Amino acid sequence: MARHQLTIDDEMLHALFQDDEGLARLVEAVLNQILKGQVSDQLQALPYERSEERQGQRNGYRPREMKTRVGPLNLQIPRVRSGSFSTEMFARYQRSEQALVLAMMEMVVNGVSTRKVRRITERLCGTAFSKSTVSELCKNLDPLVREWNTRPLEGGYPFVLVDAMVFKAREGGRVRSRSAHIAVGINEEGYREVLGLGLGDSESESSWSEFFRSLRDRGLHGVDLLISDDHGGLVKAARKHFEGAVWQRCQTHFKRNILDKVPKSHRDEVYAQLQVIFDAPHVDTARLLLEGVLDQYAERFPRAMACLEEGFEDATAAMGLPAKYRRLLRSTNMVERLIREVRRRERVIGIFPNMDSAFRLLGAYLMERDEDWISGRKYFDMAEYWEWQKPKDTTQDKAADN
Repeated sequence: MARHQLTIDDEMLHALFQDDEGLARLVEAVLNQILKGQVSDQLQALPYERSEERQGQRNGYRPREMKTRVGPLNLQIPRVRSGSFSTEMFARYQRSEQALVLAMMEMVVNGVSTRKVRRITERLCGTAFSKSTVSELCKNLDPLVREWNTRPLEGGYPFVLVDAMVFKAREGGRVRSRSAHIAVGINEEGYREVLGLGLGDSESESSWSEFFRSLRDRGLHGVDLLISDDHGGLVKAARKHFEGAVWQRCQTHFKRNILDKVPKSHRDEVYAQLQVIFDAPHVDTARLLLEGVLDQYAERFPRAMACLEEGFEDATAAMGLPAKYRRLLRSTNMVERLIREVRRRERVIGIFPNMDSAFRLLGAYLMERDEDWISGRKYFDMAEYWEWQKPKDTTQDKAADN
């Protein structure tokens, strides 16, 4: 990866703290310096430098405005005399925002946009665009999202978390509710990955089975723990396609299920008791605490206690892991955070103009997050997990020999 030395003057630093445009100007200056560095890397020469390695000549700049969350940025794109200057900055930058704007453009050209969407779209894109313009822009983004969502899944994924979100889209002239299935995995090295996105009619067993089958066909294997909510169709499909994996029922959802059966005036009290159970250092300790809570509340809240007793074993499956992994693997909170971010964009649209638009927007955001995770820090140090697995592997080998 190329390194670029950046310089920021005092005036810009002062502006950063004095007005709302300071951050935008700072980002603009940084990106323009990066562009200059990248064209030097491409030409293998600094401005006015004479060398045998030089691959071409600069030919000035062309202006380009980039819409970002911090405001519009005025960038100076380097030009070269032979060929063209290429940068990954625009190809990768906020594909999810590109998809969001495309969805709004589709709504406008199809005549199904709200006043708010129309106003935002005209401000971002002007009014001079047509269906053919939208179609051409989609051709640039759609293959990238499809390729990412069908990529081979290499290596094992000991931990997999799955969840779904419901959205609305127009199909055949009618608005229908559809479901987006999302899977996140933690690979053998401890990095998080967004494994895939599947759009289905509902959260039925057949819909989840189709999604899990696609993940298996792409190479998903080595699943030790699968974390999800207690949705009947999901659990049945998971047990079918991930036979041998342990199922962890999401504790966050489980506690909600229990508290829904408790009068509001007593929910804080019961929640505190549940938290003590699930924070226990060992599953045996958790069982002792469970008995105490059941004895204390069985007569007052029988439905809630029946729910707790019935789901306890599945909700404490992660306690079988080494302690350092339990807290982050006892719920689907990681996937729910992803869904909340997707919802922020989906709420702008309200009703997707078609299923392709929904797949593009959801997939583009998940694709960006996947790239951030896999190039960022490890989520887990897996050394202790693999040491913990060794005795199990030895036992299985002996059983196979016999």
